[in-house]
Amino acid sequence: MEEIRTVVLERAAAVAAKDPHKMLAHNAPGIVEYTLAPPLRQPESTVASVSAWLATFEGPMSLEVTELAVTAGDDVAFCTSLNRLTATPKGRSESFSLWFRSTLGLRKVAGRWLVTHEHESVPFEMDGTFKASTDLRP
Repeated sequence: MEEIRTVVLERAAAVAAKDPHKMLAHNAPGIVEYTLAPPLRQPESTVASVSAWLATFEGPMSLEVTELAVTAGDDVAFCTSLNRLTATPKGRSESFSLWFRSTLGLRKVAGRWLVTHEHESVPFEMDGTFKASTDLRP
């Protein structure tokens, strides 16, 4: 399970380093990605698409992983966490922090844990406004 924790933390460190190659280094070919941005299912991330996303921010970024829970078998695992992305959008003077839920599915391929499924979400208000609840904190 420590190997899987390392994968998750290395992915977070890659965001802070703004390194698209390292951000994708633990992804399996054909990964299924349900990230925060539209559409409902994204095409598989590439160095070019991650670089384009990173270019929408200036200054330092961070991805804090909290409450990481890992469940693993011999060659299949999943983990859940509450994560906080902090960044400053281009053209803005102040950063934002957004807490979101993350679930990763992993498979052991050739002795290496790779992410095969990624799902991120924020809750939304069930009062009919359907407003994203971006102000929640753990």
